[in-house]
Amino acid sequence: MFHVAISQLTTSRCELAEEIARLADHGFDCLSLWRAKLSDLGPAAAASLLTSAGMRVSSLQWVGGFTGGDGRTFAESIDDAAEAIETAAAVGSPVLVVHSGCRGGHTRAHARRLLVQSLQALAPIAGAAGVTLAVKPMHAVAASGCSFLTRLVDALELVEDAADPAIRLAVDLWQFGDDPELLPLIPRLAAVTALVQVADREGPPTAELERLPVGRGSLPLESLVLAFVDHGYGDHGFGGDFELDPVGETVVALGYDRVLEEARRVADAWTMAVEERLLWNRATAAVWQANRLQFRSAGSRRSQASSQTVSRG
Repeated sequence: MFHVAISQLTTSRCELAEEIARLADHGFDCLSLWRAKLSDLGPAAAASLLTSAGMRVSSLQWVGGFTGGDGRTFAESIDDAAEAIETAAAVGSPVLVVHSGCRGGHTRAHARRLLVQSLQALAPIAGAAGVTLAVKPMHAVAASGCSFLTRLVDALELVEDAADPAIRLAVDLWQFGDDPELLPLIPRLAAVTALVQVADREGPPTAELERLPVGRGSLPLESLVLAFVDHGYGDHGFGGDFELDPVGETVVALGYDRVLEEARRVADAWTMAVEERLLWNRATAAVWQANRLQFRSAGSRRSQASSQTVSRG
């Protein structure tokens, strides 16, 4: 089944109860939580509101800073992340988004070692809590202070090398939707991605982080979503949520209800496209399997006929 969530970053000026009501009014039943907003209410109260409304949580954002670039020590960042894992479990979030932190004066190799060490320390805690750590790479223009992982392939190799089911990726199509590396990597990405974040833009990414509603920019978002579907959505590949998270002046100008109305239309259109694609993929696989069996059967009959001809000689 195709799952679409809305991020609290999109409705940042609303309290959780109002967000839940607005999302329900527009037919959404899944929300990505932001730690800064969640701290005002507390995990227990938030969980109660979400459960009462039948609202599912797609992810909790975010933890990181393991390289010390934000002024915290390595131990402080680990402690904060462990607390966030506990919070994610309390509110029913299956995914906790991870920012690596900037290089912070380290060599790139050492920054990577610090991130690997942090993930190795946190993965057992996350696994025991039923939470997946989703490492999020960022475009170099937008990554200042947040991440030294600015190429998809570097983040992908880090997660593949970890070979731990508690360590996965968060792929942000706003960051990499027009990156020439993306499409060739999707077969590998789909196997290790826990979450896909979706927003549109005109032109290259900027430090202003103006994340447009889908369809108000020029990124080929639907085709990218379908590419993830083609590589195992809901089966052996990516089966997580697609989070719509437009943020910025356009969202403010449109108003939350207009943004959610547009998001609903996008979600409905993509759900239909995904269902059609899945049906097509299954039908194609069935035809291929039938032809394969027919070919094997014909080959077997030819082999038997040849054997009988030789034996009569």
